[in-house]
Amino acid sequence: MILVIDTSSARSAIALLRPDGSVAGEQVGPSGPVFGLADGVRVIREGRPLSRVAVATGPGSFTGLRVGVSFGLGLAMGLKVPIVPLPTLGIQAARSEEPAVAVSEAGRGRVYHLAPGADAGLAEPGELPKEWPAVGWLRPATQEALVAAGVRMQDESRLRSFGAAAAIVLKTAQEVAYDSLRLEYMQSFASKF
Repeated sequence: MILVIDTSSARSAIALLRPDGSVAGEQVGPSGPVFGLADGVRVIREGRPLSRVAVATGPGSFTGLRVGVSFGLGLAMGLKVPIVPLPTLGIQAARSEEPAVAVSEAGRGRVYHLAPGADAGLAEPGELPKEWPAVGWLRPATQEALVAAGVRMQDESRLRSFGAAAAIVLKTAQEVAYDSLRLEYMQSFASKF
């Protein structure tokens, strides 16, 4: 089983994936101390052994990334299983079955974004490409600003689940050494964890 953890954005999520990539269980909730990461892992894991731990590595907030990555890294090291970094925007993009602009909170009303075939960037709502719908977990105020700027947000009910999207990204993700996990914080700073 593969445990996937994402605490990098306005929502936090965990998923347990079977070796074939199907979702055995998942939990998504608001970011912050309310989420109860350890309890969520215990509930969806139900004693099944883990073969890998995957963590969202940003871009995202300093604290949010540290919470999920520290928990995942500690778990992987303790169980002596590989750690796999997953890009936050890549997971969000994979939630859509059609081309979409993946977005994530960047603070101060801005968003990180990844448009199909482009490099990731940082933008104000009005600067986002509008030829594709957007997908991502945003605070309500940020999402309202995007919509007011003419960005079409995809309906959550039409998107893949977090776990299904993570399974897609995992197909091409590479395991890394515990001491070489790189995080991408808000403000576009990269850091070795």
